[in-house]
Amino acid sequence: MIKPKNFLLTLIILVCFCACKNKNHEHGEHTHVHNEVSNLDDQNYFDEYMLSDQVYGTKTIVTITETQRIMVTNSLPNHNTGKFPNEGNPNTIAAQNRKFEFPLKPVFVGKPTWIREPGIAINGIKFEPGTGEVVQCESGENYRVEAFQDIIDLGLDFNNAHVQPTGAYHYHGAPVSIIETMENLEDLVHIGFAHDGFPIYYSRSGKYKPSYRLVEGIREGEDCSYERPGISVEVADGGHHDGTFNSDFEFVDGLGDLDECNGITIDDEYMYLVTSEFPYVSRCLMGAFESNQRGGPPPNRPAGKPDLNELFEQMDINKDDKITEAEAEGPLKQMFKSVDTNKDEFLSKEELKKHLNDYDSRPKR
Repeated sequence: MIKPKNFLLTLIILVCFCACKNKNHEHGEHTHVHNEVSNLDDQNYFDEYMLSDQVYGTKTIVTITETQRIMVTNSLPNHNTGKFPNEGNPNTIAAQNRKFEFPLKPVFVGKPTWIREPGIAINGIKFEPGTGEVVQCESGENYRVEAFQDIIDLGLDFNNAHVQPTGAYHYHGAPVSIIETMENLEDLVHIGFAHDGFPIYYSRSGKYKPSYRLVEGIREGEDCSYERPGISVEVADGGHHDGTFNSDFEFVDGLGDLDECNGITIDDEYMYLVTSEFPYVSRCLMGAFESNQRGGPPPNRPAGKPDLNELFEQMDINKDDKITEAEAEGPLKQMFKSVDTNKDEFLSKEELKKHLNDYDSRPKR
């Protein structure tokens, strides 16, 4: 006969075991185990939770203080990915050591502030919609390449993601595997948090439309090309704005449901939407945030010379305020030694600025 005290202890152990037991999810051709704890609710990622995946090595822990939501993560995805390296992406997924702090009570400012990395998915993977790839024209124009286009293979997988030289796997669009494994079948799926603290959602129905459209007219530029080690692509001169480049799009207030930062207020709650149309993931934030990423122009920057700060930070992977030859991308890698005027094997922002100014001062055709 079980004594009352021992019976109570046994009951507590059984309840904890049933509530916190592992959940099996099928991905691809095998089954793996999720150790998920989210206040006994594996769908509520607004509370504290932990993701620990034995197959993929994911370790993401979220805790909450009076003022902050704190995420500590190794930024390894908890789902199948494409094969890396691949023909368009020569990098290998590797664990990171990241800590993110989101305001628990976001403050809406209403002024769009550009940000390279707008937010983090619930599994610790960052959203980074822009690219560091640039097409340069002999006539002087430079165009930032979009992730989703048909000219340059960037090696994106079925999650609209690929890998940076640091090994950081990151999403350029909707994180398909996260959305597919969500058991909640409501239209709006909570998939992450922006750095200003507002949530990031995905609409299964796609009913919330962005307010961007293609720019009318003909794109300027002659003898345009894209180059990186082992790859050289000639880009057709001129042509209509077809979505290949960031500057092919313009924001038109009220054209769709979403604002300039792909945000919307629903039931008195402001949120960002990841969409299947440009900008896919927000390129700016409407709330107050602290970040070492510099502010700048919203995503509908006019065509032409790229923003110096944005270009420099895209390549300055380890954030030491200088660019090594290994970090340099595109044509800059081929011209590295000539741009490095003091021959210290690093490029400073001043050297990059001089190079861009010299390039602009060349006679145009």
